[in-house]
Amino acid sequence: MNFKILKPKDLYTPYIFCIYTKYTRRKMVQAMIEIPKEANQILNIVKARYNLKDKSEAITKIVIEYGEDILEPELRPEYLEKLKKIEEEGYGETFHSIEELRKKIEKR
Repeated sequence: MNFKILKPKDLYTPYIFCIYTKYTRRKMVQAMIEIPKEANQILNIVKARYNLKDKSEAITKIVIEYGEDILEPELRPEYLEKLKKIEEEGYGETFHSIEELRKKIEKR
């Protein structure tokens, strides 16, 4: 079996989308905000580019996408090297079937 090491962003994106879909189907919070003209133009561009209904959907899209970057933990370079080494060399013993694993466990 080959296992793919997931990047943190791969882990958080589905989670954030799940939260988004869960709470958009429920009661949403309403807020009155003041934004500069430039931010309003960006919202209009996002709204048009992604064919969204209103600016609140544009704000949601921007927050969800930007939130991935904020929530993604920074990994230390040493840890990334360790992950790369494990990916190249493998981690411990490799079993080709459950039976092999069972035999190994039962020998103990």
